Amino acid sequence: MGSVGTARKPHAVLVPYPAQGHVTPLMGLGKLLHAKGFHITFVNTEFNHKRLIRSKGPESVKGFDDFKFETIPDGMPPSDRQDATQDVPQLCDSTRKNCLVPFKELLVKLNNNNNNNNASSDDNRVGPPPVSCVISDGVMSFGIKAALDLGIPQVQFWTASACSFIGYLHYRELIRRGIVPFKNDDYLTDGTLDKPIDWISGMSNVKFRDLPSFIRTTDPNDIMFDFMGEEAQNCLNSSAIIFNTFDEFEQEALQAVISKFNFPNIYTIGPLPLLARHVPERQVNSLNSSLWKPDSKVFEWLDKREPNSVVYVNYGSVTTMTDHHFKEFAWGLANSKQQFLWIVRPDVVRGGGGESPMLPEDFLEEIKNRGQLTSWCAQDKVLEHSAVGAFLTHCGWNSMMESICAGVPVICWPFFADQQTNCYYSCDKWGIGMEINHDVKRDEVAALVREMIAGEKGKGMRIKAQEWKKKAEEVTDVGGSSYFNFDKFIREALHYKG
Repeated sequence: MGSVGTARKPHAVLVPYPAQGHVTPLMGLGKLLHAKGFHITFVNTEFNHKRLIRSKGPESVKGFDDFKFETIPDGMPPSDRQDATQDVPQLCDSTRKNCLVPFKELLVKLNNNNNNNNASSDDNRVGPPPVSCVISDGVMSFGIKAALDLGIPQVQFWTASACSFIGYLHYRELIRRGIVPFKNDDYLTDGTLDKPIDWISGMSNVKFRDLPSFIRTTDPNDIMFDFMGEEAQNCLNSSAIIFNTFDEFEQEALQAVISKFNFPNIYTIGPLPLLARHVPERQVNSLNSSLWKPDSKVFEWLDKREPNSVVYVNYGSVTTMTDHHFKEFAWGLANSKQQFLWIVRPDVVRGGGGESPMLPEDFLEEIKNRGQLTSWCAQDKVLEHSAVGAFLTHCGWNSMMESICAGVPVICWPFFADQQTNCYYSCDKWGIGMEINHDVKRDEVAALVREMIAGEKGKGMRIKAQEWKKKAEEVTDVGGSSYFNFDKFIREALHYKG
């Protein structure tokens, strides 16, 4: 199956890593391709498919005639934590070992449906068009092998930042130089993480602490260090890689992928939420990939606040913390005397058993009329609200892109993976962020929140964030680089001239 003819719709099969931060951008890409005339098959794991049904009801995964949902098993044992992300290292190990065969079987089934079901005897439904391309998440590289085995064009979508991609591509070099695994835990306290590194192409002036966090291990068999480093390398076996970013934002890192790693076939098509402005308001926009139920009442609360007066607090869909850190955040927000909207997931406190964490009565009394707590919300819409003046975030890439789209500066509390790298760039390169010490102290939280909402430094960062927003809007406008790259990607990488 070479390039796609124009007689029938092209058919893209998208397979995200089974966590919210990966499902969201793949769904955004699916909608964009659908608007360009593609038939879409969106492949969730069975576990996440069930979560979507619980969150949004069975209608949410019915899809439409030309936007279908399918599932593959993730190979994990059954979980009693139905509405929380599964154990990440186990899940990574399992997808890499167990997903190739069922995914390949699904591709074959989709093509057989097309052959056998073109004129079904009971009705006149037509089967889906033959699969013309596979777009797999950058950490689901079994998609490359499955597509190659079946002669189907394929590309990878790296859903994190380009700067983190460069960090992961240097993991092998960290092993070669005898740096990782670290010999013992002293590296955490002896200043090792603060040592500058001058040999990483595409990441200038970084320290070890700024690299994606899985380097922080003493275990030579650490699953996450091996998985992320090797999946990044596997992306280079693909015919092309898409990034949810734009050229000016991550120029140095993107250039290094091309020159140092000799991989010219990259397409910057972000920020995806802004590119989505070009998707007509059609049926498919009702498809929602959120694995939690959002609370819409937060907008009534925000509507009553002054512009730029609220700090929005959300640690993303995976981050967890100790009860002690949770309480320090709580009192820091309270003591800042600023207004805040705090998203408290039921599973945010480690060892909480999935129950919503409890906050003391005196805290709730202290924040009355100033603080609003809820378990989930439509983050992109909240960030766009005029009342929001700052975003306290874990620095996951979707959150960073949504923050740029809304022109809101960030208070960074990175947790793991690419978040440390994104935090460094926010504070040191992009000029839109301040970092909270990982060992959270309430006084520091209060001081940073006050500075970001009411201080001069915060005002300067809000101006800088607005400048980046303007650039992001320009690149995603008709004729802008990301807009142009998206069309180019469809023509060159997906072989569709429609």
